[in-house]
Amino acid sequence: MEIISLDSSVLIEYYRKTQKENSFLFQLAGSYEFKIPAIVKYEIYKGDKKKDPLWDSVFKDTEILPFDEESAEIAARIYLDLKTRSMLIPTDDILIAATSIRNGLKLATLNKKDFDRINGLQIITP
Repeated sequence: MEIISLDSSVLIEYYRKTQKENSFLFQLAGSYEFKIPAIVKYEIYKGDKKKDPLWDSVFKDTEILPFDEESAEIAARIYLDLKTRSMLIPTDDILIAATSIRNGLKLATLNKKDFDRINGLQIITP
């Protein structure tokens, strides 16, 4: 089974959906295995005002991809390319994309508008 990385938008949509089977994450679950960039973990915890224990179990059960030296170099190239084209996106998204590219993984996201701007990143959207 193919392994992909998950953007925070996919996890948040799943979390907010009353009917989980209607979420993008649920649709992906039968076809892919998941890894999560460390920056996504940061984004989730940063926004989790309720300290929901669900997130601890999600991150415990899913491999977290580190943002390492090679990811940093890729992120810098992405940033410079986007800046040159006047198409900058949030820094967190650049770091998530760089981690996915560094690990040779497609990125599942609901944020096509931003991630679609990044050369070399393969995205999966609904």
